[in-house]
Amino acid sequence: MATKDATTPPGLTPAQAFDALYAFCAPALVRQTYLLSGRPELARESVERAFQLAWQSWPEVALDRDPAGWVRTAAYEYALSPWHRFRPRYRHPDPPPADPGDRALLNALLRLPPSYRRTLVLYDGVGLGLPETAAETEASTPATASRLTRARAEVAAHVPEVSDPVVLHRRLAELAAAERLRAAKPEPVRTHGERRNRFWTQAAIAFTITIIGSTALTLRTAPTHYEPPIAPAQAIRGVPAKAALGPLSQAEQQLRTKLRTSTANGPERLVPLGR
Repeated sequence: MATKDATTPPGLTPAQAFDALYAFCAPALVRQTYLLSGRPELARESVERAFQLAWQSWPEVALDRDPAGWVRTAAYEYALSPWHRFRPRYRHPDPPPADPGDRALLNALLRLPPSYRRTLVLYDGVGLGLPETAAETEASTPATASRLTRARAEVAAHVPEVSDPVVLHRRLAELAAAERLRAAKPEPVRTHGERRNRFWTQAAIAFTITIIGSTALTLRTAPTHYEPPIAPAQAIRGVPAKAALGPLSQAEQQLRTKLRTSTANGPERLVPLGR
């Protein structure tokens, strides 16, 4: 949660300064993100998420030379994220505008690549200059001018009556206002951002404790010396089979008889016989 410091205007608490920025930017920003996404619910979600990020980083945002531009950039990036298509609530397109002209213009906008759509909305919708649009889209001025020219041509090819930039600016404003989009109150956005921040802080602490516990357990149970692995048993091949005993020859039978009849103990076993 933000605390009062030098970044807050005199006489205002951080919460009051945040609420003032929200009241000034949020209503128009919801309409702009609707032109980018074509989804009213995603437009509101994008703006709320952008202001939650702003509240979590309030000293940085308050020191920024253009706090409104900081929040607008965050909202645009969230609205144009390609990951929304994998969310169940956004897998299917929203109902189109009732007016045929608005429907044709919105479809023409959504056919544009995201970078072209963003450039067109910033320049012809918001009214930024070409250098400011280039800086906010992180592109060079010539590249931004090329995107703007091609975006205008693509939109005019589907909606010929907006080939005049003045008419295009007016029609974009009318399309954004047709849905009667409303932004949430600033206080719920702040409190939700604080809860989200606490949740992730607690999750990070729990994750760190788990890692420390796992490391301590590993150090305690790990072996202190090297134990070579025991090789698995394998069958030995190529050894000749043990031969079975056959019948004894006459000489072997006589030797066996002699060994059995000879004295098993006595001097004959101890004293060698002379030859």
